[in-house]
Amino acid sequence: MALRIIVMGTGPFAVPTLDWLAHSEHEICMLVTRPIEDAGKRRKTAANPVRDYAEQLSDVGVFAPPNINTPEAISRLNSCQADLLFVCDYGQILSRDCLASTRLGGINLHGSLLPKYRGAAPINWAVYHGETTLGVTVIHMTPKLDGGPELAKKSLSAGPLETAEQLEPRLAELGVAAVQESLTQLQSWDGVSEIGQPQDPSGVTQAPRLKKQQGNLDWCRSARELLNQVRAFQPWPGSFTHWLPTDGSPLRLILHRVSVASIEAGGAPAGTVVDADNSAITVSTGEGCLAIHELQPAGKKKMQVAQFLRGKKVVAGDSFGVPQPK
Repeated sequence: MALRIIVMGTGPFAVPTLDWLAHSEHEICMLVTRPIEDAGKRRKTAANPVRDYAEQLSDVGVFAPPNINTPEAISRLNSCQADLLFVCDYGQILSRDCLASTRLGGINLHGSLLPKYRGAAPINWAVYHGETTLGVTVIHMTPKLDGGPELAKKSLSAGPLETAEQLEPRLAELGVAAVQESLTQLQSWDGVSEIGQPQDPSGVTQAPRLKKQQGNLDWCRSARELLNQVRAFQPWPGSFTHWLPTDGSPLRLILHRVSVASIEAGGAPAGTVVDADNSAITVSTGEGCLAIHELQPAGKKKMQVAQFLRGKKVVAGDSFGVPQPK
């Protein structure tokens, strides 16, 4: 039995499943997304991949309320007489009344293997903590954030240097099969009996929204941990530090590509440059050394280390870290 579905999404993670739904037996009767907002100083509209995709769906109405939980918004949802809400990368928490606006409630495609990494940035925090297996979970929604029973899970292996930015589209595609499996369950559900697998509360971890300052590198952490941080915080907030030359002013750097170096620190304090050549700037850490291959100086474009060293003389004994107040 085909389902009438209200899709709720904003970001890119929802697009592969939205595309599948648009070509499936199911009917998208409304697309709900975030309202258009000013992105800030550059005066560009904030990115909304779901709205962009919706332009291809001429027969589907787009609804973009500032708050989906108002009586007016819920009345609009009720008017669709839909079977199900599909929610992914939307950006608002749904109230109990909102979830009750459809016959079967709502499902959410989440970018982690729940109950781990509940919250706004699951892929980033999974990479940050060095997870080698990542995945997606579809839950039947409750008013508790990411707390509903699991309907389907899919997983994949992350490459040792793969970034969160590279993993996100792979996980989004993986979500299509998880949603397909979940809809098959819901098509035969009576709407009353228990459905899915309850989440294990002892396994819950959090994945809060990222903050800019979290990108600051603490060189007392291990080289492996710093590598995972650089992988996790691309493209935002980025991982940054300052080059502190022995005879010059500090320079802020964003690190784009790094690796764990084979060179030993030789007892150098964390944050000390132990070697610098056209292949890498190698810096001691709390455990091991980190090799920097690609970076971005303040106000400049991303560049290879060889290009950076043509203009800046980094030498062994220089430091990386937080500038000290003068």
